[in-house]
Amino acid sequence: MTPATIDPLIGQTLDARYVIRSRIARGGMAMVYLAHDLRLERKVAVKVMHEHLAEDADFTRRFDREARSAARLSHTNLVNVFDQGQDLGRVYLVMEYLPSITLRELLKKQQRLTLDQSLEIGEAVLAGLAAAHNAGIVHRDLKPENVLLVDDGRIKLGDFGLARAVSANTTTGQALLGTIAYLSPELVTRGVAGERSDLYAFGIMLYEMITGSQPFTGEQPMQIAYQHAHSDVPAPSEAGDVSTPALDSFVVWLTQRDPDLRPANAGEALVHMRELRDDPYRMPDALATAVLPIGGAPGDTTVLPADGFDDDAATTHLTPATSVLSGLDQAALRGAPAGPAAVPTVGPASDEPVSSADRAHGAGVKRGRRGRIAALVIVALALATAGAAFWFGQGPGSAVTVPDVSGKTMAAAQQELEALDLTVATAECSSLDVEVGLASVVTPEPGSRLDRGSEVTLCQSTGPELLAVPTLIGLNVDDAIALIGESRFTFGEVTDTRFSDAADGEVLAALDSNDEALGDEFPERGTINLIVSAGRPPAVSGLTVEQATKALADAKLTVDAGHNTEVISDDVPKGQVVGVNWQTDPVRPGDTVGLQISSGPELFEIPDVSGMGLQEAMDTLAGAGFSPSTLVPEPLRGLAKATGTNPGAGERVEAGTEIRITSQLSL
Repeated sequence: MTPATIDPLIGQTLDARYVIRSRIARGGMAMVYLAHDLRLERKVAVKVMHEHLAEDADFTRRFDREARSAARLSHTNLVNVFDQGQDLGRVYLVMEYLPSITLRELLKKQQRLTLDQSLEIGEAVLAGLAAAHNAGIVHRDLKPENVLLVDDGRIKLGDFGLARAVSANTTTGQALLGTIAYLSPELVTRGVAGERSDLYAFGIMLYEMITGSQPFTGEQPMQIAYQHAHSDVPAPSEAGDVSTPALDSFVVWLTQRDPDLRPANAGEALVHMRELRDDPYRMPDALATAVLPIGGAPGDTTVLPADGFDDDAATTHLTPATSVLSGLDQAALRGAPAGPAAVPTVGPASDEPVSSADRAHGAGVKRGRRGRIAALVIVALALATAGAAFWFGQGPGSAVTVPDVSGKTMAAAQQELEALDLTVATAECSSLDVEVGLASVVTPEPGSRLDRGSEVTLCQSTGPELLAVPTLIGLNVDDAIALIGESRFTFGEVTDTRFSDAADGEVLAALDSNDEALGDEFPERGTINLIVSAGRPPAVSGLTVEQATKALADAKLTVDAGHNTEVISDDVPKGQVVGVNWQTDPVRPGDTVGLQISSGPELFEIPDVSGMGLQEAMDTLAGAGFSPSTLVPEPLRGLAKATGTNPGAGERVEAGTEIRITSQLSL
């Protein structure tokens, strides 16, 4: 077995100050180590250029440029640089030590981020990038591997290994610098990078956070580069349901192929990012008026696996800069021999001549040693053969250990068991953890020792067990939650609270995670959400406006006078509240309502009856809903004519009001 290579720098002390403890990460230009600062008694991260590159003047200039660029920057969202020097034939850079994971690791774990996570991380990255742009520095290698999510909640942008001054935006030479998946079109086609190139890379990264994938993929780096140069980045909503129209427009703005159509720098983009974070569903004015035509491969950075770290350095990930090799470099690598390097032959320590007698004595000693070794080998083989016969015939070797085949296909699991000379019977079993159709458990359990030829039962998962759904509607919410757990389901959340005829806190409906009503059966541990009653809305009829407003406010309902109306009421005095104008259905705490305010009973206009015969006038007023009266005796009414009324004609009074008719006799 070949022993593991020991890093020669581990245990060394740079400039009598930085003791190298363990290796954190490896990149194209340098190695990153966890070190101890003897002077300030603190942990630091030390970035050391590869020894074979230290002699290359171009690489050395780039490393020095990183040190100068990073040292000029000081911001809460940027990795701090403490020191820079040269010792043991190595050039190094000292940075703050950050127990963290990278954004790349978070994406691998979650596949894609939530809207809030994407906006929070995006704002922090843009804030750090804005500080760099304000200092005249272009990052040139923005990607998830260079975004650190620190254990204490901070978000840091690091690795300015490819950074250079804004004014120095010339071509990179024979090789493109950066990671292909995030290269801007101008860097692909002309090798020119500026502040807007960083914004393009940030836009690709934001797209990846929202959708869980990069917009352009391909088997070869050149295929991806061609898409960057000739295709528009699509809106994130085309690849997922997390984005919003405003966020779509922001990503497309950042990733315009023409750099002049992008924001001028990270500071300008940060203003709009903060607007989006405040309200991702409101379209900022700048995005609403912009003309935005809406329609990888990871880099060469190598990060050591977590199990390769020493001590607590496993939580720190500092990814050095990435470079894409030129064609000549790649050809050179392809032509390199694959075998191990030649090992020099070690000769005798002295050049003195050896006598023939000495040579003869040495040969005899060697022959005797070879004879003894041969005898020992024969004896060992005989003992091994006898031991093997006992082990596999009568000893422990005649039994086999039942393996764990959970999660494998049924065919693969059965083949593995039968290879141990076990007889396999199959059955179906429910499982919370194993996907439907795969092998879930084996009986006897894994680790059991069985004689060859024994029978085992292999279960095929049918998924979670379907259980009867208990009656939850009508229960108090606390009792319903307890019953959900007792019934082997999972309570999700109260998704809605609304006013109803049910008592406050009573369950109105039980739904699954897709807001669908539950059937008679539901999968074990399935999530159940509840809709709960907020009780009856307060009764406000007969109250004053002020009293009704307070009663509704106590029930967390807001009265908007703009929704108030006047209604006729025979029962409620004028100016008092008759009822509520509900603006939503259903009505929830926090909703806005209006009031129905009484205008009193309905009034009717008194008709003009002057000139009519007295009896005709009385009939007319009675037909209009009033109570007519006169002083003329009934036998003389046929001889009288109406001259007016009291109240007078045209006035509006309640129905049933007494109307006195004035008249005169016609003789």
